[in-house]
Amino acid sequence: MDYKDYYRVLGVSRDADEKEIKRAYRKLAVQYHPDKNPDDQAAEDRFKEINEAYEVLGDREKRAKYDRLGASYQAWERSGGRPGGFDWSQWVSGMPGGTRVEMGDLGGGGLGDLFGGGFSDFFNAIFGMGGAARPTSRRGRDLEQRVSITLAEAYRGTTRALQRNGRRLEVEIPPGARSGTKVRLSGKGEAGTGDLYLRIEVLPDENFTREGDDLYTEVSLDLYTAVLGGEIPVNTFEGPVILTVPPGSQPGQSIRLKGRGMPSLRDPSRHGDLYARLKVILPRHLSDEERQLFANLAALRGKKR
Repeated sequence: MDYKDYYRVLGVSRDADEKEIKRAYRKLAVQYHPDKNPDDQAAEDRFKEINEAYEVLGDREKRAKYDRLGASYQAWERSGGRPGGFDWSQWVSGMPGGTRVEMGDLGGGGLGDLFGGGFSDFFNAIFGMGGAARPTSRRGRDLEQRVSITLAEAYRGTTRALQRNGRRLEVEIPPGARSGTKVRLSGKGEAGTGDLYLRIEVLPDENFTREGDDLYTEVSLDLYTAVLGGEIPVNTFEGPVILTVPPGSQPGQSIRLKGRGMPSLRDPSRHGDLYARLKVILPRHLSDEERQLFANLAALRGKKR
């Protein structure tokens, strides 16, 4: 079993703080998300690898354990350890020393069963399967798994398919979900008695930013529409709508479209608002006649002062 360098996967240093790690994860997750790379197995594999790395480095306890393992593994490498000879048992059992454990000795039931076995043997051995292999009479642990969705999926609601104990589950993620929202699956955690929590991560969107249930977007319009007023199309998650621009609108001014924002997680029939920020495009190439008209307008404005 090979050691996995999660810091290298996310492209961050080992002393990176939580914000750096999250920023790197979100950037890579957007780049390799399956929605942007349909039928691309390499991108899908990279997406899984990125999620696995963030599952560890984005969790303080997992990161601390991983860092301890990394220090031991690097010291073993420096001492001239032979390939395949590292004793993983202390990391599987949580105790130093002990009998060497091969991957074939480990039972199922860990986090590696989720999402079609999306986690590597390395992850399962260190964080998942080892603890699940020991019989216990107590209630199974609750498990938690991050799930990345797009803002469009958060708007409409979506589903995710996962494998759990050999069974395929369809999980519904409700409209209005935001980063940090948890979806609980009762009895789908460890040993079939704990619960499974899906922790939602909403990826950045190219066209919209979100604050609570409100959305913000930028729309372009020409100088004449800004000065004289008019109508321009604005994209929403329900398709384009017409925005009425009042005469004399200013660059950077925001116009509210009521009820065109995100649905409320508690009541999807209620929506936040969409704020369209105006970006006025000035004409670059003027004909002689147009230039003269602007000169006449400037002179007229000067007389009024």
